[in-house]
This record gives sequence, structure tokens and C-alpha cells, in this order.
Amino acid sequence: MSVDLTPVLNPVRDLGGFIREQREAAQISLRGLAAKAGVSNPYLSQVERGLRRPSADILAQIAQGLSISVESLLIKAGVLPAAESSAVVAAIRSDTELSERQKAAMVDIYQAFRAESAAAKASTDGGTTSSVGPEADSHPAQTSKTDPQRVSGEE
Repeated sequence: MSVDLTPVLNPVRDLGGFIREQREAAQISLRGLAAKAGVSNPYLSQVERGLRRPSADILAQIAQGLSISVESLLIKAGVLPAAESSAVVAAIRSDTELSERQKAAMVDIYQAFRAESAAAKASTDGGTTSSVGPEADSHPAQTSKTDPQRVSGEE
């Protein structure tokens, strides 16, 4: 009697293939990623070939070494549920034209904008008025309080 291990092994192989794909896209050698992630070369090779299933901590180190979001790697590993927070995030994640790194960057930017909007709304709802006009949208690094033109309106 033989036991079919395919349902157990396929997710691990998919994860390993995903890690290898991300490593190659980032043009990082196996040794380079192993060093960045703090694991041995043979161990990382076994992960990429689907022979080992790394812990969440090791996955986080690998994600950091690849400069991708830990969340996307943990979802791919099945450690975190793939519950999408919005239709926008679902659309980004389902786009086949984008790499996982691009998807992660877009989701991070989208979520940062959402958090910024929620914070602005909370401060407005809390009785604080926000500034209106072109300066409200300027980046803090672009605005200098010591700039005489900005302070006095003169050149």
C-alpha cells in the first residue's frame, strides 16, 4: 500500500520554486541569499528544491534577504491566510504580468496610502483641521521652514 504525499509535498515545492524564482529575479546567488538569510547553502538549496519546509522565522529572514515582503512569502508558504484586504489588493496579487516583488511593492504603497488617508481622516474627525492647498500635498523633505521665500512670501 502506497501513500500519496503529493498534497503535502506540492506546497513545499511551490514555495521553494517561488523562493528560487525571486532569488534569480533579484540576481542573487544561492550563497549570497544564504548569507543574507543566515542559513547554510545546503539548507537553502533543500528549501528551493522542496525538500525542507523552513520555519516562519527562517522564511522572514529569506524574505528580508530577497527584499520582498515577509507577508507575501508567509502567504505563499501557507503560514498566513491569503485573505485579501480589498479588491485592489486582490487585483494586484492576481496580475500575471507583475513579478512578486513588484506586487509586494504595489501592495505596500497602496496600504501606506490607505493608512495615511485613514490617519488624516481620523485627525480631521477628531477636531483637528488639516491644511488645504498645494502645500498640504508637498513632501516634508521639500518644505523648509527656514526658506525666506516660504516664510515671508518674498524672494
